[in-house]
Amino acid sequence: MTRLSRVIMHRIDQLSGLSAAGTTISREFRAALTTFLAMAYILFVNPQILGAAINLPGSTNIPAQLLSATALAAAFGSILMGLLARLPIALAPGMGLNAYFTYTVVLGQGIPWPTALGAVFISGIVFLILSVSGVREAIVNAIPLSIKRASGAGIGMFLGLIGLQAGGVVIANPATMLGLGNLGSPRALLALGGLVLIAVLLVRRVPGAILLGILLVSVVAVILKLPVYDGKVFTGFSSIASWPAWPRDLFGALDLRGAFSANLSGVVVTFLFVAFFDTAGTLLGLAEAAGFTDATGRMRRAGAAFSTDALATSFGALCGTSTTTAYMESAAGIEDGGKTGLVAIFTGLLFLISLFFWPLAAAVPAAATAPALLIVGAMLIEAAGRIDWRDHLESIPALVTMLSMPFTFSIANGISLGIITHVLISLLGGRWREVHPVMYLLAVILAIRYLWAPAH
Repeated sequence: MTRLSRVIMHRIDQLSGLSAAGTTISREFRAALTTFLAMAYILFVNPQILGAAINLPGSTNIPAQLLSATALAAAFGSILMGLLARLPIALAPGMGLNAYFTYTVVLGQGIPWPTALGAVFISGIVFLILSVSGVREAIVNAIPLSIKRASGAGIGMFLGLIGLQAGGVVIANPATMLGLGNLGSPRALLALGGLVLIAVLLVRRVPGAILLGILLVSVVAVILKLPVYDGKVFTGFSSIASWPAWPRDLFGALDLRGAFSANLSGVVVTFLFVAFFDTAGTLLGLAEAAGFTDATGRMRRAGAAFSTDALATSFGALCGTSTTTAYMESAAGIEDGGKTGLVAIFTGLLFLISLFFWPLAAAVPAAATAPALLIVGAMLIEAAGRIDWRDHLESIPALVTMLSMPFTFSIANGISLGIITHVLISLLGGRWREVHPVMYLLAVILAIRYLWAPAH
């Protein structure tokens, strides 16, 4: 190693804290690759959802432009998270938030998509003000430790449900809400086989077990020509690389003047509400899993993390996509050994590379990432063991928080209902002095929000 390379490596170590965290660049890159593979589905899902709302006559490559906008927003947010907050947490346009953008705001309320993007941009700016002023962190710090831990466990259950659903093990059932899928289908067999494979690799302490499992399952799907790619077999790559489509019809198309109108105030508030608690729950759960919380459950460098999330939201809206937020799939990289902001930076760079090599991602079916989500879910649910289940003031709101996340398919609903339940039990149970004043304010706001707009 030359003197220049030693100086560079020393500087990287100083900035990222590799030695202090007991990790290496290669381990951080491997964790980033695991994180990227676990969340790369957003490159294809987000354009499908937003494409139903964004219609530009005369433009034939809107899906490609939306993919580029998704990748750019994910790259910007992830790299910024690594640089400012130095956390191994990646960002991308959020699931649920994109559905709200498309089906409720644009298609449901008839609001033009540029105006809806303007509302997303404004919500990001308001987030930034709340983050820089410390208000956002103060609100998060007021939340009881039991609900914070329940948020991590709830996210684990949420990931587990998504994994079972992606693997075809759990399906919708009109009679019982959920039902057992066809376990003899190629998708279910592949997902369950991958689950056992990754678990065995973890038990044997094989480095990069999750990533290796995803890759091996993908190889099996390709070689055996299993119909797990939206019901079809993998037919090969049309090209290894392709020039990215710049989102020229989307970039800067947001309508800020329309978004500031009075009838859009409710939309902006809803974007703020959902993203606030979605991000708070995700960041708290991931920080707990990664060891970035103190003895009281407070997240280290929370201000920088929340500011990054806010900036990424506004940048994403500028590119042409809905709210960008922290991704719970980052737990896959954390479980694979990721400990520093280099994981987020590498993940962001992989999203930039995906602009050119995105056809390669088509070889990784959802059945291959499904077992990884289940494994990560098991890791996050561990936080529930640190809740005092004998104290009803802790246990009941915690259970409400945990169950509400997977069964309402919303992290925001989980933490919101947990807060309301905690405050009500404390107030009526004679333990109102133990509740932070901010919690009372939050409970009132959240209760009004659910009564005012229960469908959101």
